[in-house]
Amino acid sequence: LIVCSLCLGLTCLSGFFHMKNKNYSISKSHEELLIPPVPCHPKTNVMFLKTHKTASSTVLNILFRFAERYNLTVALPAGQLYHLGYPRTFLAHFVEGFEAIGQNYNIMCNHLRFNPLEVKKVMAANTFYFSILRNPIPLLESSYIYYKNNVPAFRSSKNVNDFLASPTKYYHPADYRESIYARNIMWFDFGYDNNAEDDTKYTQAVLEEIEQNFHLILIADYFDESMILLKHALCWDLDDVIYFKLNSRSQDTVQILTPESEEQIKAWCSLDWKLYLHFNQSFWRRIEETIGLEVLEKEVDHLRTRQKELMETCLSEQEAVRKDHIRNKALLPFQSGAANILGYNLKQDLDNRTLRTCQKMVMPELQYTSYLYTVQHPHKKRKELGLPLLWTSLQE
Repeated sequence: LIVCSLCLGLTCLSGFFHMKNKNYSISKSHEELLIPPVPCHPKTNVMFLKTHKTASSTVLNILFRFAERYNLTVALPAGQLYHLGYPRTFLAHFVEGFEAIGQNYNIMCNHLRFNPLEVKKVMAANTFYFSILRNPIPLLESSYIYYKNNVPAFRSSKNVNDFLASPTKYYHPADYRESIYARNIMWFDFGYDNNAEDDTKYTQAVLEEIEQNFHLILIADYFDESMILLKHALCWDLDDVIYFKLNSRSQDTVQILTPESEEQIKAWCSLDWKLYLHFNQSFWRRIEETIGLEVLEKEVDHLRTRQKELMETCLSEQEAVRKDHIRNKALLPFQSGAANILGYNLKQDLDNRTLRTCQKMVMPELQYTSYLYTVQHPHKKRKELGLPLLWTSLQE
């Protein structure tokens, strides 16, 4: 990590100094003469803690595609599950084949409740650990819509503002499995008690522990900037972090929060709020220390240009469409609660290679997990989806 950070700091020195002091600049050629580039090798052992309602399905798709591109082994959920034991605290045997394969997985990214000692049994010692957080205000509204039918506290309230006007009236910590989505869900995903008292000493200890366990925490509210930071930290190429937004919902299912509700979320989900504020600061500090804001801006532009090119190549509508407009039901995302989860339609006349590339970019999480499971464990029973398969055999 230190070597890679040094590499990033050195290669982006000109951008950094230019940002700090407009009078000081150094040309690319002189920079190369002064500072020989430090070799940077792509990291292929990666653990992503997939948090809920944080654009994490899009990150999972990026990691799955990277794993396929470089023939890496993914730590997939055992049996018919699509998550690694969630909401139970993670144990190594939740991974398919762990008893036989041991510590020989490259990528881990399906939902789990973090348990560092057990994760370390599965992942190599040089694994890069990262996760993603989202502002708890839009996150709670998103959770409310998505889990409306599953969470008793959400189900029995009229709407999100009604719930937030008096959360303790609806929320009962004893409804353990269902209630986690209604309060401090990110804190819970990191392995901590989402109903813990917001004590300064306790929260500080948790934040320090997370900093020790993870090399990088991204911010969903700045997703493109996050992808550029991830690209640098992992020493990956731009095409390794290109994405189409997955698992988003139609705008007409968004409920408008009142200003009172927004303030209530900060108090009701105060552990998540502290978590977010802390790592939002460290996120921007990391950018300034490694790549600088000017270089970041240029690379974000490149990312968006490349993304637009791929959308023009792959998609018939150039954007995500509502569930009832998705033509190929094999590409229909899982639908939950009152949300209308959007998906994509691919162009009809794509050649086989382009079609395969485009299909992988729009493939929803459950379908991709099921597909990779069949590739890695061909003798095991397929994970049942209840949807048509994109490919009926692995040779297709």
